[in-house]
Parts: sequence; structure tokens; C-alpha cells
Amino acid sequence: MEDVRQIIAEAKSHMDKAMEHLDHELAKLRTGKASTNILQDLMVDYYGSPTPIAQVANIQVSDARTVVVQPWERNMLGPIERVIINSNIGITPANDGEIIRLSIPPLTEERRKDLVKKAKHAGEESKVGVRNSRHKGLDHIKKAVKDGLPEDLGKRTENDLQELVNKYVKHIDDVVAAKEKEIMTV
Repeated sequence: MEDVRQIIAEAKSHMDKAMEHLDHELAKLRTGKASTNILQDLMVDYYGSPTPIAQVANIQVSDARTVVVQPWERNMLGPIERVIINSNIGITPANDGEIIRLSIPPLTEERRKDLVKKAKHAGEESKVGVRNSRHKGLDHIKKAVKDGLPEDLGKRTENDLQELVNKYVKHIDDVVAAKEKEIMTV
């Protein structure tokens, strides 16, 4: 019985990680509003080691369409600016010698549709992660039944696992639909 709970708990843990991954991927999608998340994965060379921009500069949203990056050391302005340009996020930084401003342009209809495709793709990747955790759980349940777990308890556990999968898949669909609505709102 303890093994069965452990199998479900492990599967749930993997499904939670799939949801975290989805949230992380969706946070990076630009929706036409300024957000510090667009810089969260960018690394800058800080004295020979790659360092997240957030660890060498203050990043804030100054208004609905502007992100401001203020390095703690003035000599980091150039490297941060180069990383933003090379990152392919589609925004050209404006460096005034003190801070870097990123003006977020309004999204075109074509770009919005492209972002919706990316959001749906991230949702599908998360669903695959959820299904993989179900597959591993089912393998563990079948092994436990072979090792002496009552068959009816095994079937009940498989049903519980499937209900958990259905719940996560529905949640993924809801999150992706909300992001799609946010992206398509002009």
C-alpha cells in the first residue's frame, strides 16, 4: 500500500515539474507589455564567468512598454547591451551611458499568431512530460502487481493515476488558453 502511494506521489512530482516548465516557458513569451521575464535567461560575461543579467544589474519595468536595466558597475553597460542584441528577443536596447532602456514595440498580428504557436508548443511539451510520468507510474504499478500487490488495488491505482493525468492536462490547456487570450488581446 505504501508503494502505491509512493508511485502516485512520484508521478505527481514529475507532473508538477512539467507545469513549472510550462510556466517558465510561457513567462518568456512577450505579450506586448513590458516584463522583466524577457531577460531572465540571458547570461552576461562577468569577469570571465557567465552570470545572469539580474545578478549584475537592477532590472525594472518603468512603464507599460519600457524595461530599464541599470548595471551596478558602469563597465557592464556594453556587455549587457551586446547580450541583449545577440539574444534575438527582437528588441533593440537604447544605452544612454547610465542605463539601458528596452522599448517593447506593439505586436503585429503575425507576431501574435507566432507567439500563440509557441505557447501551444510549450503546452504540448508539458503534456508529453505529464504522459511520460503516467507511463513510468503504470510501469511501476505493473511491476508491483507482479511482485504481489492485489490486482484490484493495482487497477484502482491506475485509475487514480489517469485521473491525475486528466487533471494536469486540463490545467495545461487552461493555462495555455489564458496565455493565448493574453497574447491576442490588442
